[in-house]
Amino acid sequence: MLSTTKPEIQRVIGIDWSGRVDASGQRRHIWAGIWTRDNAGKISVKLESGRTRSEIAAWLIELAAETPRMVVGFDFCFSFPAWFVRDEHGCVSAPAFWQHISDHNHAERWLTRSHEDRRFWGKPHKRPAEFSGDNIHRMLRATDIDCKLIAHIPEAERQARVKGITPKSVFQIGGSGSVGTASLRGFPVLLRLREAGFRIWPFDAPKLASKPLVVEMYTRLNTGAVHKSNPAARAAYLLRKRREDPAYAALSRTVMQRARSSEDAFDALVSTMTMASRRNTFAKLPRLRDPLHRIEGWTWAPDLSQ
Repeated sequence: MLSTTKPEIQRVIGIDWSGRVDASGQRRHIWAGIWTRDNAGKISVKLESGRTRSEIAAWLIELAAETPRMVVGFDFCFSFPAWFVRDEHGCVSAPAFWQHISDHNHAERWLTRSHEDRRFWGKPHKRPAEFSGDNIHRMLRATDIDCKLIAHIPEAERQARVKGITPKSVFQIGGSGSVGTASLRGFPVLLRLREAGFRIWPFDAPKLASKPLVVEMYTRLNTGAVHKSNPAARAAYLLRKRREDPAYAALSRTVMQRARSSEDAFDALVSTMTMASRRNTFAKLPRLRDPLHRIEGWTWAPDLSQ
């Protein structure tokens, strides 16, 4: 008789990503939270930095050989809007788009400030007219609108910020919170992991009994409302979590100190803890059958499979 028991997750990793070009900047700003359950059921949590993007990929592949029932979350966009991927570049899926970008060296050309395609905007270039006003939706994927703009940002804040900081577009490559740079420099890592056997949702169905899983996450959904750039606010948030949540109460002083030390470390830890608390839902992630999802991807949310 076949067992219907879902595979027990052995490891959860939440990675706060960086699009920095310099190795030293990557080592400072890329943080990983690592939740691990050993064969005896003992849980440990670590919080680490010091790796480049390439080193992160190699490290994850090494960890997957040890604990294949593993879930990894990255906080960058896994694709672009469908009109750009499909209509302009002829790609029918995000993985095909990653390969297309790699084959033609598009990423670094688009990231060059002098590049003639001004749809890639940010300091010193302002957001172009075709992404402004009534056309703001063109710079966003469906998941950006659904998860970031509507479902998870309070109405009052949404009205105040929709034309400002929120939501972010993968076309933004300069200025505060520019997600485009991190995404374009993250696609090669996704390609490398997929070639190594990782399943990348929603483009691949989870097979957690034998294959590690990668999801796109958005740290705002994991942390909730908190002024993360403020050290005092980070400290207050973590203190409250420590008092209310046994999982946080079990964290070491070193981990808590590192999480208080920077916004990057804070996001990595909180995202890891959020994912770990919902680890049993990853095997039940839905098969998103709309062709749009294979092109644009979808952001994992804490309540997606509940």
